[in-house]
Amino acid sequence: MGSHSLDTNEARQLIRETGLRATPARISVLQVIFATARPLTHAELVEQLSSSGSDASTIFRALNDMAEAELFRRLDLGDHVWRYEMANRHNHNATPTPHPHFLCLDCGEITCLEPVDIRPLTKENRELKKVGKVTEVLLKGSCANCQDE
Repeated sequence: MGSHSLDTNEARQLIRETGLRATPARISVLQVIFATARPLTHAELVEQLSSSGSDASTIFRALNDMAEAELFRRLDLGDHVWRYEMANRHNHNATPTPHPHFLCLDCGEITCLEPVDIRPLTKENRELKKVGKVTEVLLKGSCANCQDE
């Protein structure tokens, strides 16, 4: 993950398949999120794309439009910051959704983890049955970098 890229024509096609117009800002946002191995915040995207002429509000609109079109998943991992990742990697051999995330409580770094099938856990665990359907798994702790310090 993270080494995959999307050329402009592939990005344009994916956006159009959702029914949205393939604007330059949407294409740029899609290319960055597709190529990144972890969910990104609006601020991180603004930092990466500001040199290409996209302003913060244009990037924000592009993120929300593509999240509403279900091209991106919008995540709040408990720190009240929206992060965006691909909702479906369209068979490009990257991590499929849904998958758990790890949040480092020290540095705030988010890591995507391999998918885990929690259905056997929910079938056997009476406590989990009480809460209903589990749709997101988030692990919190100290990442390897912060643990070494």
